[in-house]
Amino acid sequence: MPEKEIKTVAQNRKARHDYFVEESFEAGIELRGTEVKSIRLGKCNLKDCYAQVEKGEMMVFGMHISPYEKGNIFNTDPMRPKKLLMHKAEIRKLEQQVMLKGLTLIPLSVYLKNGRMKVQLGLCKGKKNYDKRDDIAKRDADREIERSMRRNGRE
Repeated sequence: MPEKEIKTVAQNRKARHDYFVEESFEAGIELRGTEVKSIRLGKCNLKDCYAQVEKGEMMVFGMHISPYEKGNIFNTDPMRPKKLLMHKAEIRKLEQQVMLKGLTLIPLSVYLKNGRMKVQLGLCKGKKNYDKRDDIAKRDADREIERSMRRNGRE
């Protein structure tokens, strides 16, 4: 059986800073031809985008895919809502968790898996400012510990 080749194209770094990721899911994404070419070149921005269930279908809003330079009339609107491909049972489960627990669906990354575009969705809970400060303080403390370990190792 061949190895699964995964190439990350775009990541939403701010999502992990602003949200606690409770669970993550993989979904296919319905794209047009020039959008696929543009994403393969890395022209995708996940900043400020979110996913939502609309009429029983999972949609992602705010994902910016820059127009393909060599495309002409076939280029589409960069901000158009894109449909995510998931099983109905998964969509219903996510919709219930969003409605009952007050969670948010955030695209965490876009990647190529065996030649197909995939989106990693995170079921997220928003962080408060004090949570963000705690994370920053913990990261700084870890950095300082690492520095002192390296310094002691040299002496």
